[in-house]
Amino acid sequence: MIIIAIIVGSIVMILLRPIPVIGAIIAGFIAGVIAKGILRGAVAGFLSGTIAGVLATLIFTGIGGFWGGIFGGPPGAVLGAILGAVTGGVIFISLLYYGILGLIGGILGGFLRRKK
Repeated sequence: MIIIAIIVGSIVMILLRPIPVIGAIIAGFIAGVIAKGILRGAVAGFLSGTIAGVLATLIFTGIGGFWGGIFGGPPGAVLGAILGAVTGGVIFISLLYYGILGLIGGILGGFLRRKK
């Protein structure tokens, strides 16, 4: 069940990414509700946030590399990939941001559906 929670949480995290703070907490909350339990919810929320941060970074880096390759050849592709990574939300800060907010939401969702 925790694998499904992580997958669903990651998808929701990517969809709600434009909403600052609340989007990541809601996605972690959904993952926590699916995972059932405070600890499992925390793990599912954190992992869904981290995986969504990695996927978003890869997508932005790929888009930057594609545009750089079109407009500047191989050196432009490298520069475009770096620009895409920076535009995508500075890799490590993005991972921490979504991971920690997903953790908070996961704890709240897991608390809601904790095992009694």
